Amino acid sequence: MTTIEQSPAGTTTGTVHIANLIGGEWTGSVTDRRYLRENPAAVDEVVLDVPDSGADDVADAVAHVSAGYHAWAATPAEDRADVLLRAADLLASRAEQLAVELVREEGKTLAEARNETRRTPQNLRAFAGEALRLAGETFPTGGTSMVLTRREPVGVVAAITPWNFPLNIPSRKLGPALAAGNGVVFKPSELTPLLGQRLVEALLEAGVPGGALALVHGHAEVGRALVADRRVDAVTFTGSTAVGEAIHAAVPPWVRTQLELGGKNAVLVWSDADLDLAADLIAKGAFGLTGQACTGTSRVVVHESVLNGLLDRVMERARAAVIGNGLVSGVTMGPLANAAQRDKHHAYLQVAHDEGARLETPTGDWSPAGGWFVRPAVLTGVAPGSRLAQEEVFSPMLAFLSVSSWEEAMTVMNGTSYGLSAGLVSGSLDTALRFAAEAEAGVVKVNQATTGVAINAPFGGLKRSSTQTFKEQGGASMMQFYTREKTVYLSPEEPA
Repeated sequence: MTTIEQSPAGTTTGTVHIANLIGGEWTGSVTDRRYLRENPAAVDEVVLDVPDSGADDVADAVAHVSAGYHAWAATPAEDRADVLLRAADLLASRAEQLAVELVREEGKTLAEARNETRRTPQNLRAFAGEALRLAGETFPTGGTSMVLTRREPVGVVAAITPWNFPLNIPSRKLGPALAAGNGVVFKPSELTPLLGQRLVEALLEAGVPGGALALVHGHAEVGRALVADRRVDAVTFTGSTAVGEAIHAAVPPWVRTQLELGGKNAVLVWSDADLDLAADLIAKGAFGLTGQACTGTSRVVVHESVLNGLLDRVMERARAAVIGNGLVSGVTMGPLANAAQRDKHHAYLQVAHDEGARLETPTGDWSPAGGWFVRPAVLTGVAPGSRLAQEEVFSPMLAFLSVSSWEEAMTVMNGTSYGLSAGLVSGSLDTALRFAAEAEAGVVKVNQATTGVAINAPFGGLKRSSTQTFKEQGGASMMQFYTREKTVYLSPEEPA
């Protein structure tokens, strides 16, 4: 395992001052509070100075959007689509700058950040097309009467997003919401406010009116106030299961919710698997993005006949990780997002030790100087009911669980309260089809990493990983969340 600790030459430096957007104006918080965000790879470097907003800021933002989004809703669909296309072009032209800012703000490697900044414009282009497909239906009825449906904007959408994909995930919420003609009040994670602000800047520059879009930075107080505001018509949230469940409990039944939450995703490696392929897919899912993806691989369920061969190969890939500042050439794994994530990783290493699991990789208190770095952790002898096998850690920590039969494998695979992503590595089509039918997950991947989803396909989990009411990303149901449906009965005036 290699570490690279030096600072990259010629990188962007300095502190960016962040602002709220309320009523079309960039402003601070009425609280006059601010907080600082450090570079996860160099914590003595302050990269952001951010408003720490409160409930009054949220109330002001919701009031402006509630009053101001109607002109955007009345904008022809073709024009709304054009705005999203222009925003996509702006983001694409700035992709490299945004990637560098993303590394400094969140800690990804530059390659991972580039993937996100290049994909986000594609999201907006896809959602622009959805603006043109918001069609109703007609239903048979007697005589010359008609029964038809209209799809209209749902109203004010509260969008609350996490720190691990601070540009891509907001685009998957703001894009379809605006395509449908809604107003949006957006709260990005307090850890990654800059990339959220860059998305809003591009949308405004492209032509979204300030009355239809607000941006409020801050901590949990902002999210609580936003969810509690009865002028909000819909809440879309991606983040931890605990926070999502609190949101669901706080929202009244007439306010629709879309919650994409945590996972404890497993890859099943069957006895006929290509072990080199399996190891590559597992390493990508477990150690890519420093293990900080909701669809990341945190469990390996492996047939006992191939356990040792697979473990050796995964260990080779874990030891090959090059850890350091993501802006340095050659680095393949950056830091965790903050000190709390690092401490949680070390706490679960202790949990694993207490539960009798064996740590196959070196760890201890080691980390490169100056950042929230950890080593990949591979553990064997993990019991299916243990905390390590049941609880989301959100770091590069991988638990191996050995099984001897298909029935045992599926019991272990499905034996958590989560159901987001599940993977299989096998050369058998019969095995693949059986797995697709029996896996309790919203995303099923065969001979692919558990991470990564198609832009035009539905995304969402089962069990405690999602509300399961609406899908994100793509598919026929995606835009239903952002629109409300009216049924209209229409007859001609009867002759006198």
